[in-house]
Amino acid sequence: MKRILLKLSGEALAGDKKTGFDEPTVTRVALQVKTLVEQGMEIGVVIGGGNFWRGRSSEHIDRTKADQIGMLATVMNCIYVSEIFRSVGIRTAVMTPFACGAFTELFSKDKVMKYFAEGAVVFLAGGTGHPYFSTDTATVLRAIEIEAETILLAKSVDGVYDSDPKDNPQAKRFDEISIQEVIDRKLGVVDMTASILCMENHMPMLVFGLNQENSIVDTVNGKLSGTRVTA
Repeated sequence: MKRILLKLSGEALAGDKKTGFDEPTVTRVALQVKTLVEQGMEIGVVIGGGNFWRGRSSEHIDRTKADQIGMLATVMNCIYVSEIFRSVGIRTAVMTPFACGAFTELFSKDKVMKYFAEGAVVFLAGGTGHPYFSTDTATVLRAIEIEAETILLAKSVDGVYDSDPKDNPQAKRFDEISIQEVIDRKLGVVDMTASILCMENHMPMLVFGLNQENSIVDTVNGKLSGTRVTA
């Protein structure tokens, strides 16, 4: 692989606290990404906002406003994680689909390619910039736009299961499954819009646990301990 889109779960970055950030966890991610950059990988990063905001659980906030808060949560996450990446020697850029003053740059594919050519990791924050679209959808959309070879989904769960392993200790993890089967069985790897985007654009995904030691590097180097979702 030469170019990937890495999706990091906001909740996974929070560690056992489930909110905010666990800096040792983020630093371990940064060191793994540094290894991949030194191998010549081009890496885009999308981060969820679940460690700060779960707007859909609120009954008192307009959905559009709740989604906008969620977009800003992802911007905060990307700025923070970008700074941890810089602390270990990685050059970074943070891009959003809407203006954030001096905090970020406006997203464009041309700028992303320029940063990749310069060896920078590009954080793609702010979702799609529109309500009613999840970070899942933004992840797949950006992966398609930047012509990534695959999406790496680094989650708090170590793969795709036939039922929720938190509720069912007998849940079976798939080594490989098609996105069509994910849709048919409603397994919720990513939401429906994102799943259809993957299927229509033949975008594969590798799903694994973020907190497994060296899991990002191992996955890129062909040692996946998780699930391959084919498209």
